[in-house]
Amino acid sequence: MPERVRAVRTEIAAAAARAGRNVADITLLAVSKAQPASAVRAAAAEGLCDFGESYLNEALEKLNALEALGLTWHFIGRLQANKTRPIAERFQWVHGIDRLHIAQRLSAQRPVHAPPLNVCIQVNLAGEDRKAGVPQAELAGLAAAVGSLPRLRLRGLMCIPPVETEPSHQRAWFARLHELQAALNAQGAGLDTLSMGMSGDFESAILEGSTLVRIGTALFGSRGPAQ
Repeated sequence: MPERVRAVRTEIAAAAARAGRNVADITLLAVSKAQPASAVRAAAAEGLCDFGESYLNEALEKLNALEALGLTWHFIGRLQANKTRPIAERFQWVHGIDRLHIAQRLSAQRPVHAPPLNVCIQVNLAGEDRKAGVPQAELAGLAAAVGSLPRLRLRGLMCIPPVETEPSHQRAWFARLHELQAALNAQGAGLDTLSMGMSGDFESAILEGSTLVRIGTALFGSRGPAQ
């Protein structure tokens, strides 16, 4: 684990330098879904504090087991209406908003004593049927509606673009998300987060302005087929 964390941090720093950016402006989100609590604890011992989970029941077990560590938890999986309450109550971030009624449920269920829940809207950049995300044409309307909800704080945009091996093709998708963020900000949205880039393409994402990269395999190794 220490070697993997150092390697990823080195690559992030190199990409930031290549882009002329401050590496401190890029958050490393460790995607810990399907990993045991012991792996999260080991990663936290290396200074990582942001962790991403997709499977609610598994995530809640880890949140309970590691509560004393004071970690920041991000829900990055597909959101189901019947599971919004524990997400609203226990997580600090949600990255996959693509439907207003889900956002409304999260806002209504966010405890009044907690700070507003940080959220990102997921955009389906390529219009892929099997992927979640709001179509580009509907983004502005959804962003306006989500941004008005009282217990949410709309922070930015998130994407999972088509798999590309050519860096220039990877960068084109990420550049498009950055353009969409800029368009919303020109209308006063005040977004500060671009959640884009994973183990296979995070360098390209950083070059196009990513402020948060979601890294699983490069930190924890490959998961088995059953995971």
